[in-house]
Amino acid sequence: MKIVNRKAFHKYQILEKVEAGIALKGAEIKSIRAGRANISQSFARIKDDELFLVNAHIYPWMGSQKYSDERRERKLLLHRKQILNWQGKISGGNLTIVPLSIYIKRNLAKVELGLAKSKAKFDKRLALKKKTVEREIERELRGKKG
Repeated sequence: MKIVNRKAFHKYQILEKVEAGIALKGAEIKSIRAGRANISQSFARIKDDELFLVNAHIYPWMGSQKYSDERRERKLLLHRKQILNWQGKISGGNLTIVPLSIYIKRNLAKVELGLAKSKAKFDKRLALKKKTVEREIERELRGKKG
């Protein structure tokens, strides 16, 4: 199961991507496997040379009352060099780290993070216009084949 943050691709221009592990507790992995997570409002923050996923909503597993804090900060597992590299880039400009997707890879939960720059309003409009034109072209091509 792959949980994708579609808002991130609309709001931000993704400059770099990296895969990181997540430190989870209890039945959170079961919730992710079942697709019961939401990362549309979340972001990553660097604190004391460590990376944390903030505001990610992982719904509690049915019957599990033990871990009820659904929006707690979760530590992301990256090499220190990668964290320091991104920390330097973030401090240099108006960049942020956004989670693009959460997925399971070899029985481990992974997060795809993107170093992102915010799009201006006209950039968003341009991207939407381009997408609708491509969709219309696809529709025309499918109509001619059939």
